[in-house]
Amino acid sequence: MHILIITETFLPSTDGVVTRLTNSIRYFMKNGHQVTVIAPDLGVNEFEGAKVIGLPARKLPFYRSKAFALPSQRVKKLIMQCDPDVVHVVNPALLGATGVHFAKKLGYPLIASYHTQVPKYAEYYHLSIFKGVLWWYFRKLHNKATINLCTSNVVKQELDQQQFRNVHVWKRGVDTSLFHPNKSDSEMRTRLTNGIDDKKLLLYVGRLAPEKEIEKIRTVLEQSDQFVLAIVGDGPHRAELEEHFQGTNTVFTGFMHGEELAQAYASSDVFVFPSTTETLGLVLMEAMASGLPIVAADSGPTREQIEHEKHGLLYNPKRLDSFKETVLRLEDEALRNRLAEKAWKDIHEMGWDDQSQQALAFYQQVIDSQHKDFDKKECS
Repeated sequence: MHILIITETFLPSTDGVVTRLTNSIRYFMKNGHQVTVIAPDLGVNEFEGAKVIGLPARKLPFYRSKAFALPSQRVKKLIMQCDPDVVHVVNPALLGATGVHFAKKLGYPLIASYHTQVPKYAEYYHLSIFKGVLWWYFRKLHNKATINLCTSNVVKQELDQQQFRNVHVWKRGVDTSLFHPNKSDSEMRTRLTNGIDDKKLLLYVGRLAPEKEIEKIRTVLEQSDQFVLAIVGDGPHRAELEEHFQGTNTVFTGFMHGEELAQAYASSDVFVFPSTTETLGLVLMEAMASGLPIVAADSGPTREQIEHEKHGLLYNPKRLDSFKETVLRLEDEALRNRLAEKAWKDIHEMGWDDQSQQALAFYQQVIDSQHKDFDKKECS
């Protein structure tokens, strides 16, 4: 089949959405399908045989660290030129909104996926007053699709409550050949610890934004001299975070990809993930596959991946000192090793094939549904 993916974010950006898409596209292409991607133009025009069509991108006043493509009439022409068997709009908001509109208007089988809790993020940007409007807007977009995908059961329940229609959970995945404990590297550890190799290395990987609550990690560094911190990633909150962590043993690396990122995981001691707003958090699985114990917030999506006292430790986000106290427990090497071993054991056979096969099944279901509707109209 010819799959057209319209997405608000793609390479060279790096986040959970891009990770999922690139692994899915790789699988689709390997299994004989044709894939075209419409995305913000960030200089990438091809990915492993899939054509990438870039539309003009610009930075928005309220989010200066990332370029977005705005709604465009050109999307209609591109859909007609591609003439795909199915259109998958990923995180429809701006560019994706026109993808949803024109795919529906032109009669193409349409599927949409929900990856980012934008209404919840509004609280961190002092825009809570717009939460109702945001839910209305995203519900209106997603309900034009025949099937909607999301990334956890908890998010599905929330979308069901918000009256999103026909919502299904898209399975998780992780590249266990790339992320593995054997990727540990002494030079990488020296880089991440700023040469303080004998300390326990806390690692954060992800977008640097207010809703990630990364500031909490400083309380651990102030309480114990046993830890140092490496923050891998970039985002709109980086300057504020660099100021916040001044005077601590913290290294900011910027973005890392591929083997370099795998080395960063495997060369660390504990993965810390304070955020309470995640729909999935693929970095948790990358950390587990790399043999790291995890400290994360006790939230619905996280509990679907991390079992407390088995793969890591879940802190209570409603209690002020819970994060600090939870991380400090991992001064205990025996506890770290036990959690790390179980985390790796429970995830090391996972890959991306199952979730990619699931996506193809959903695509076929949408195509078949469209054909049935067409046949009914012809009969009438």
